[in-house]
Amino acid sequence: MKATPHTNFGSEVLNKMVERLQGTDDSRKRYEYILWLAKKFDSMPEELQSEDFKVKGCVSNVYVLGELIEGKLQWQGYSDALITKGLLVLLIKGLSNLTPDEVLAIDPSFVAATGLRSNLTPSRANGFLNILLNMKAQAKKLELESSLTS
Repeated sequence: MKATPHTNFGSEVLNKMVERLQGTDDSRKRYEYILWLAKKFDSMPEELQSEDFKVKGCVSNVYVLGELIEGKLQWQGYSDALITKGLLVLLIKGLSNLTPDEVLAIDPSFVAATGLRSNLTPSRANGFLNILLNMKAQAKKLELESSLTS
């Protein structure tokens, strides 16, 4: 699925990153963008890298934590593998500053639209999806907790 300026996956930032990745047919340039994202990102503090926040189903160690601040989700994350870290950063940037409902409404077809699937090993592609599913699950839990306290 090729994104057009009118394609909406549920997040303006995510839309822009997908368009950027689609802007080249060169898989090496897509990889370089993912690596660039990874290198420009501050990882979550080591004390938060616990089993509670570990993403299941990833070959590498991946941790992600969402916090609801003034009704919007803010994410932190860490991965010990550079490519996976870049994919994590893409999701963190794309899903930050959204409400839990907006995160839950993110269209997972953006993964295919990035064109990255053909470049990723099956285990890494699966890990990318597992990170997204984990973030959606956290958004749902935070939304529920928020509704119980308000």
